[in-house]
Amino acid sequence: MVALLAGLHGAIAAAERPEPPTRDPNTPGYVTAIELPDGAVPPINVNGNFIIGPTHKPAPEMIPRSHIPKGTIHEFTMESKDSKVYPGIARDQDTFGTPDPDNPAKLIVTTSRPAPYTRKVAVYVPQQYVPGTDSPFIVGADGPDPLLFTALDNLIDQGRVPIMVAISIGNGSGDAQGSQRGLEYDTMSGLYAEFVETEVLPLVEAKCNVKLSKDPNARATMGCSSGGAAAMIMAWYRPDLYRRVLSFSGTFVNQQWPYNPETPGGAWEFHETLIPNSPVKPLRIWLHVADRDNYNPNIMRDNMHDWVLANQRMAKALAEKGYPYQFTFARNAKHCERSVKEQLLPQALEYIWQGYPDLAK
Repeated sequence: MVALLAGLHGAIAAAERPEPPTRDPNTPGYVTAIELPDGAVPPINVNGNFIIGPTHKPAPEMIPRSHIPKGTIHEFTMESKDSKVYPGIARDQDTFGTPDPDNPAKLIVTTSRPAPYTRKVAVYVPQQYVPGTDSPFIVGADGPDPLLFTALDNLIDQGRVPIMVAISIGNGSGDAQGSQRGLEYDTMSGLYAEFVETEVLPLVEAKCNVKLSKDPNARATMGCSSGGAAAMIMAWYRPDLYRRVLSFSGTFVNQQWPYNPETPGGAWEFHETLIPNSPVKPLRIWLHVADRDNYNPNIMRDNMHDWVLANQRMAKALAEKGYPYQFTFARNAKHCERSVKEQLLPQALEYIWQGYPDLAK
C-alpha cells in the first residue's frame, strides 16, 4: 500500500507540475546585481553578481573550428559490480516518495532498491598535452559533455585557460531521491569525490596515457542541476582535492536522500548554515541561475525547493564571507537551458581558472 501511494504521489506530482514562475532579478531580498547589455557576458576578472539576457546566442568559442588543434576523446564504461563505493540503487519507475508527516523536510522513499548500472566516462585530452607531465583537469557531471570539449579546444588554442584534461563522467542513472544519480550528486559528504579519486581517476590515467595533477588548485569541478550541487559538494568537503567550482542551475535545495540530521536541509544547508558558519575555504566559485528555474518541482513543501532563491542565497552567503565568486542571473531562460550554457561556458571556464599560473602552458 505504501509503495502504491508513493507511485501515485509521483505520478500526480509529474502530471500537476506547473511551469515555474518568472522571477525578477530585482526582487526585494535578492542580491544587488549589475545588469549587462543584452548579449554581453560578465568580465572574467570581476567578482560579484550580474544579470544577462534576454537573448542568448552561442559564444564564438562554442563554434568548432577546423584549423586549430583538436583534443582526443577517449571513452570507456564502468560497471556497478566493480565499484566499492557505489554498488548501485534505483527507484522504481513512476514512483517518488511521501513527505514525513512529522517532518516536511524529510522524504520517505520505500521504492528504492539495489540495482546495477553502467556509466560512460568521456575524457578529453588536448592535443597540446605533453605525455608524462602533470595536467590540470576539470571533472564534469552528467557526461559526456561535447560542449565542454568544444569550448576547451578554442580556449586552450587561444591560451585563455590552462592546457587541461576534461573528465566527463556519466551518472549512475535516475534522478533525485532514491536514485543512483541522486545518491551521488545530492549527498552532503565527500563520498562522490572519493569515488572519483579512487575509482575514476586511476582508470583515466591508465586508459588515456595522462598524468593528473595532485595540486587541488589545478583541479576544477563542474555540473548542472544536481551536477552543479555535486561540483560544490566535492570542493566543499574535499578542498584538499578541488578548489574551483562551476555550477549551472545548481540544486542547492533539499534533495539529499537518505535524510541526514547533520544536514537536514541537504544542499540548502550551504547557504543556511555551512557557508555562514564555517571558516572560509580556499575555493573559487562560479554560479548561474535562470529566471524560470525550478520551483517546487515535486510534492515536498518544505520551503527549500526554490532554485532561484537558493542560488540567490548562495551568492549572498559567499559575498558576506568574502569568497571569490561570480553569480550570473539569466533572463528569459529555464533550468539548465542549453542556449545559456553555450553563451556562458567559455566565460565561466575563464573565470574559475583566473589566478592559475602560466595559462599559456
